[in-house]
Amino acid sequence: MRINRIPGSRGLRAVGTGVAVLALGALVAGTAGADAFVPLPDGEKVGPGAKVTRTGEHAVVSPSLAANGAGRVAWVSANVTADVTATPEGEVGPYNGPNNNPGTNNSSTHGTSQLNTGYIVGCQVAIGDDAISAGVSGGISTGGLSAGGSVGLELGPGEVKFVQIDKKDITKPGVYAIEYQDVEIQVQGCAGYAQARSYSVVEIIGDHYSKTTLYGAPFSIG
Repeated sequence: MRINRIPGSRGLRAVGTGVAVLALGALVAGTAGADAFVPLPDGEKVGPGAKVTRTGEHAVVSPSLAANGAGRVAWVSANVTADVTATPEGEVGPYNGPNNNPGTNNSSTHGTSQLNTGYIVGCQVAIGDDAISAGVSGGISTGGLSAGGSVGLELGPGEVKFVQIDKKDITKPGVYAIEYQDVEIQVQGCAGYAQARSYSVVEIIGDHYSKTTLYGAPFSIG
């Protein structure tokens, strides 16, 4: 799926270039007073029966038009690919939605394997490796895209939310891709610093169940 958005009247379609190594501990800071282009590193994770790759990831960070000091906006872009070599041929059943328990990464098995990608966004929470290993403790909840390819979040200090960009069912082995460009994430109510980090999950159903998760580099959104 390709999601395109040209934010506001900026007339900008940003093209990001990544590096070959995923720097999980990196923190790239944006500026608070003007738009900031944030290039993010490419990454790859190999798991049982699947390889997840994220390329071309970048963000454009700007202050919120509300100009209240507690809001900011990020337009995010990336290409996510899952090369699945082993999965049962599933049949899509009722979708019960993610339960958002620690470690679920906003994903859910619903009769077939799945590729799921999005962002973890936190207010005054550093989304580093230690937070992820602890299940991103905090007020975990979920957000989703509106029809216009944007999402608005209300975040208080210490809160964390998963923002799902897109998902794709995997009914048989093959290569599956999600591409999105300039998807808008608005954060309101966060008077402190805010941080975001991408996640991409391949969940394989069956007797040899597995979940392969690729995280991007954390970056500041003001």
